Amino acid sequence: MRTDADDRLYFRQMLSGRDFAVGNPFATQMVNFAYAIGDRSTGECLLVDPAWDVEGLISNVGDDGMTVTGVLATHYHADHVGGSIMGHDIEGVAALLGHLSCPVHVQAEEVEWMERTSGVGTDHLVAHAPGDVITVGEVEIRLVHTPGHTPGSQCFLVDGRLVAGDTLFLDGCGRTDLPGSDPTAMAESLRTLHRVDDEVVLYPGHRYSVASCATMGSVKQSNFVFDGL
Repeated sequence: MRTDADDRLYFRQMLSGRDFAVGNPFATQMVNFAYAIGDRSTGECLLVDPAWDVEGLISNVGDDGMTVTGVLATHYHADHVGGSIMGHDIEGVAALLGHLSCPVHVQAEEVEWMERTSGVGTDHLVAHAPGDVITVGEVEIRLVHTPGHTPGSQCFLVDGRLVAGDTLFLDGCGRTDLPGSDPTAMAESLRTLHRVDDEVVLYPGHRYSVASCATMGSVKQSNFVFDGL
């Protein structure tokens, strides 16, 4: 049975090369997910990791009657928030701010990295502590600090859903051999996510599996990164 909260929550998963950045072979290869989380009653939504095609993302949520009022960044890497990677310049949050003015919510330890990578200044970045809650309309989103892939990687818990960025995939987890990454911190972050209720549905930052999402209960059983936890 659907509840008022279910009816109010707006949640959309969008895949690069299919739902936005259509025709961009690099975006198609990278299989990034972007997300929109909002309140249908107020028509407001936040974009999670808007990159590759910000006009397409704004248009997608606009077709659903939603207006972008903010950004949630899982981490600073260019394929998630814009910047340069492997010789490619990817548009992202800076381009989005050219279309609208809104806060960009990041974990406090990610601010310096975000400035360097995305080109977004501190006048738009809102630094958060672990456990902070952001509200869009009357929908609450809890921030979970999960360092390891980057120092300020964070996940978002909202109404039985976990948007995990590159911290956790359905199979495997984010790399820990990149600048700012930390294998020890990643292990602790995985222990944190292992405590998330089994019924919560995991939504990763990339489509590295056939499925686009799965319950945490099934991921805990099938994903080797949880072996021994």
